[in-house]
Amino acid sequence: MGVRYTGAKVQRLEDERLLIGQGCFVDDIAREGMLHVAFVRSEHAHANIKDIGTAEALALDGIHGVFTHQDFAGLCDLKRMNQLYPAPAIEQDITQYPIAEKEVCYVGEIVAVVVADNRAIAEDAIETIIVEYETLPAIVDCRQALDPDAPMAHGSSPNNLVGELRTAYGEIDDAFDGAEHVFTRSFLQHRGGCHAMECRGVVAEYETTSNTFAVWSSTQCPYLVRRSLADYIGEAEERIRVIAPDVGGGFGPKAGFYPEEIIVPLLARSLNCPVKWIEDRHEHFVATTTQRDQHWDVEVACDANGVIRGIRGNVTHENGAYVPYGFLLPFTSLSPLPGPYAVPAVDVSLKIVFTNTTPNTPVRGAGRPYGIYAVERLIETISRNLKIDPAEVRRRNYVREEQMPYETGALLRDGSPVKYDSGNYQSCLEKALALADYTSFKKRKSEAKDEDRYIGIGIASYIEDTGLGPYEGTTVRVQPNGQVLVRSGSASQGQGHHTFIAQIVAERLEVRMEDIVFESGDTGKFPHGVGTIGSRIAANVGPSAHDAANTVREKAIRLASEELEASEKDLEISNGNVHVKGVQDLSISLGNIARILSPMAGGKLPSGFLPSLEATSYAGSTGSPIANGTNVAEVEVDILTGNVKLLKYSVAHDCGTMINPNIVEGQIIGGVVHGIGNALFERMIYSEAGQPLTNTYADYLLPLATEMPNIEIVHEESPSPLNGLGIKGAGEGGTIPATAAVIAAVENALEEFNIEIDYYPINPQHLTELIDG
Repeated sequence: MGVRYTGAKVQRLEDERLLIGQGCFVDDIAREGMLHVAFVRSEHAHANIKDIGTAEALALDGIHGVFTHQDFAGLCDLKRMNQLYPAPAIEQDITQYPIAEKEVCYVGEIVAVVVADNRAIAEDAIETIIVEYETLPAIVDCRQALDPDAPMAHGSSPNNLVGELRTAYGEIDDAFDGAEHVFTRSFLQHRGGCHAMECRGVVAEYETTSNTFAVWSSTQCPYLVRRSLADYIGEAEERIRVIAPDVGGGFGPKAGFYPEEIIVPLLARSLNCPVKWIEDRHEHFVATTTQRDQHWDVEVACDANGVIRGIRGNVTHENGAYVPYGFLLPFTSLSPLPGPYAVPAVDVSLKIVFTNTTPNTPVRGAGRPYGIYAVERLIETISRNLKIDPAEVRRRNYVREEQMPYETGALLRDGSPVKYDSGNYQSCLEKALALADYTSFKKRKSEAKDEDRYIGIGIASYIEDTGLGPYEGTTVRVQPNGQVLVRSGSASQGQGHHTFIAQIVAERLEVRMEDIVFESGDTGKFPHGVGTIGSRIAANVGPSAHDAANTVREKAIRLASEELEASEKDLEISNGNVHVKGVQDLSISLGNIARILSPMAGGKLPSGFLPSLEATSYAGSTGSPIANGTNVAEVEVDILTGNVKLLKYSVAHDCGTMINPNIVEGQIIGGVVHGIGNALFERMIYSEAGQPLTNTYADYLLPLATEMPNIEIVHEESPSPLNGLGIKGAGEGGTIPATAAVIAAVENALEEFNIEIDYYPINPQHLTELIDG
């Protein structure tokens, strides 16, 4: 046996190429004769289009076309865009046109398209296009969207209700009727936008003779883009190749399908030349989907010991102007309930509403941070009112390890029960508390108060359903030169796919990781895929890569036994060679086995073998492995300014078997920072008229390295029984509990003022008003 890679802190294989500038992002794609696109976007949140004046733009040198809805309708059947995730619960299934027809419903909606020799000329041209609007009333606040006198987000709609969802199980009335205590909370949650280092972009090329498209997109889901584009333009999927090259961050909003991914390919076909569009940062603020507000009215029933009997409530979810992503986002707001706790009864209803803001789709964690935040707020409310330590309230309510697998009582969309597969939730709590030095915090707080400093500590526990199905396949092929080609559909946006998949394959085939050639995110190289969303890749590609590598290993040993005239049980693999155990010289290389299995003309394929030393597998997880963990935040609040400073942050995290702890820790740290940004900084503010007011980084705040504490991490590994490697996802676990931990810490720091924070991100001015109030 050679090196064991599973669990090793291996340096990422991707990094050197990226650090020395050899990455290839969408904007690096250059094609001969390529034209460039810029968009005229609505400057109003809600308006009817009366007229679009394009004559001056068309007269400019270097302009190849200006297209409005009517112009573009000649290129295809210009209908509303596909519903990516249809659901019977959607009552008003309104998606947008790629180019607005008569009505615009948010600032940033596409009104016209300019094609030019270069981006500069295209941008000059859009400044000359005059759009005449009839402005209409806009609805911005989700809490007012269902009021009888609220403006309609769409002129043709009877109301702003998109649909309703509900999660319910147990005897909720009995739980509340017999409860010793009932506590209520109301709060507004706000997540923010994508803000990846790389904005979106699309390059498309059309081949006339074969009637095929090549589309490069900075997407998390190239197969979704391929299918959606094929459905929209009425072509077979096989005629469309979608490539996700290097992608500089995704965080959820790049997992959808956008108007630009229709417009750019159709322009390439119409003009018979390659076309490129690269989103600028201002466009990103208004045109890339966001995840905005949810308002919760929720109550909890418990006994005198703080043991929860039931949770019920009502939620209003803002979906923006359209429904591009079905109800996946609001559904994942309810699916985490009741978190890591054994709660006998839950009944929470959620109404999805339109507003005249940028459409909403999931941001890192999707709806799970909403749901977990709500449960953790109730835990803190019980603690505060019953004067029980918040850690102790959690201990009394956790699902216990011996209860695993644990069915909550809730049902998934397909009617199957929600089931927690494995984990020791209290162990994660205790590890996080030890890391945070929780037992000595009261002493630290007292000493700080003597210095007129206000410090606080907050806890948040969570669960996360990971490994969303149905599959994500892998092909493993040994090449005649001894290198191993590994292909998968999973597109990476910085998660380290190349590294952890190479670790799995290299260990099974006993080759060097450097000998693994990895290709992914290209529908022309791997036939089927789903996408990099929902912490699903490790729990799906990991098992499929492991299974394919095992099949290749078995095939190599079977042929080697014939070539070496030795029993299979007497053979082993090391250093890329199959050899007789204890006799290194009696061997054959994997490369030579691959060569024997791929003979040229006149050669002979060994009897009983198919060509090529390769295998493809779609083995994944047989359910959703449930990751879990606890975060502890320690903060200091300046009561004069409302400024919140993070002093210490501790994480205990369980994602099952870790393939590469370095990658896991990178994901956790990045996720925590994202969650801290949600708690303290990121807020997309609109005026009452629907105008975005925080659409530059001077106004929309992102967390800086100088504002982040040292994030300490300890691991718990409870292998999932749902896949052969015991893997659970890790991509979003840092984000999901972070906001709840920070908010709890701020409230704890200010407990003598008896304040309750009713929305995030925390506004320092509002915080000082609460302190003074």
